Amino acid sequence: MQLRKTKAPLLAALLVVAWTVPALAFGSLPEFTDLAKRTGDAVVNISTEKTVAQSQQMREFFKFHQRGTPFDDFFDQFEKFFNQTPGQQPRKERSLGSGFIISQDGYIVTNNHVIQNADQVRVKLRGSKDFIDATIVGRDTETDLALLKIDPPNGELPTLPFGDSDKAEVGQWVIAIGNPFGLDHSVTAGIISAKGRIIGSGAFDDFIQTDASINPGNSGGPLLNMDGEVVGINTAIIASGQGIGFAIPSNMARRIIEQLKTDQAVHRGWLGITYQPVDEQTAKALGLGAPRGALVNEVIAGQPAAKAGLKPGDVIVRVDKTEIAEAADLVRAVASLPPGQTISLGLWRDGKERKVKVTLGERGEQIQARRDGDAPGTPGDTRALLGMTVRAVAPQEAEALGLEPGKGLLVTEVDDGSPAQESEIRPGDVILQANQKDVSSADELNSIYEKDASGKGALLLLIQRQGRTVFRTIALPGK
Repeated sequence: MQLRKTKAPLLAALLVVAWTVPALAFGSLPEFTDLAKRTGDAVVNISTEKTVAQSQQMREFFKFHQRGTPFDDFFDQFEKFFNQTPGQQPRKERSLGSGFIISQDGYIVTNNHVIQNADQVRVKLRGSKDFIDATIVGRDTETDLALLKIDPPNGELPTLPFGDSDKAEVGQWVIAIGNPFGLDHSVTAGIISAKGRIIGSGAFDDFIQTDASINPGNSGGPLLNMDGEVVGINTAIIASGQGIGFAIPSNMARRIIEQLKTDQAVHRGWLGITYQPVDEQTAKALGLGAPRGALVNEVIAGQPAAKAGLKPGDVIVRVDKTEIAEAADLVRAVASLPPGQTISLGLWRDGKERKVKVTLGERGEQIQARRDGDAPGTPGDTRALLGMTVRAVAPQEAEALGLEPGKGLLVTEVDDGSPAQESEIRPGDVILQANQKDVSSADELNSIYEKDASGKGALLLLIQRQGRTVFRTIALPGK
């Protein structure tokens, strides 16, 4: 009995400690009530309407069918019947999204995909039953941002200020406000899970990741810090994931919105190059040390980089005072600058760094990064090297490929599992340079391989593929 009497107070004491220590260590959870009250009125519901042809809707439906299933015949017959059906009537398609007011005169920020192709855009303020017609002031497809304008109703409009997303830290509390699934002014809370996320949505990927619940309809709404400042614009989700949402950083959005408000368009700097990341083997081949910068694949004739003397094989490691740690940093650094501005590029060339002045052109939305394409293989006399077979380019082939006669080596075969295949060398590629030296015969390639590349442990190849040039680096066996 004494043991029981003794253990009960001890157990109670332990329970008190168990509950008290975490509270003392971590403090109480934040209170979001006041924040939601102060900021919620500035968040709006955006309704859009567009006319969609029935056949267009069905084409979207047919895209989901994967070929090679027992249902192929059914889908083929159904699609044929549908496309031949006369009198198909267009219909109205409606969607909902979110936005937030940034000024008393009625400017509203949202996502471009919320209002894209819309025939009509309307906005509903919190507490109102009526929608107000909105005008699209400007939009930017590359960052998925849009600026709307409404005529303010009587009385002052509530607004939200932009915060400094660069100062936002991982682990910091945030809330998201929006209209998920059409449910007005839903508030969700969480933390910033990560920064600088690249999700493959475009050239300017630099998202804030959050576990504050974001769902369809939240797009265009604000991600707010505890001071009620917008640190992000909620934009994307991973459909198969939970607690994984993405927001455009406010510092990027603010620059875009200012340009849309002034010029109804966005003006970005442009170098006129294609480039790729620098991996460990490429850095070794160039004597660069640790991987950094953006490796220039191609310099487009007549563009700013060509006028400044840049050439394939240069590695851009700095834009003015901004270090280019990764290739993706280059496009963001250059695009953030206005066309016509003269900048200083730090280049790594021939084993040392140098500076080059470049006057930027203007990046147009029609300029997109080109993807590598496949090229057909060509039979011929061969010689094996690192799991690939090469031969000299025939005169008629050189003419067809736009090459100088006697220049380059044609890759005719690539062995499965070889270093060449691992480095994405393909039959049909034309090798123009090896470790930045022109090659036109297998002997020249072998010589560079044995004398130059062996000391560096990697062979850097400049390749022409379907009319464009790219670099590929082969790690040497045993290096």
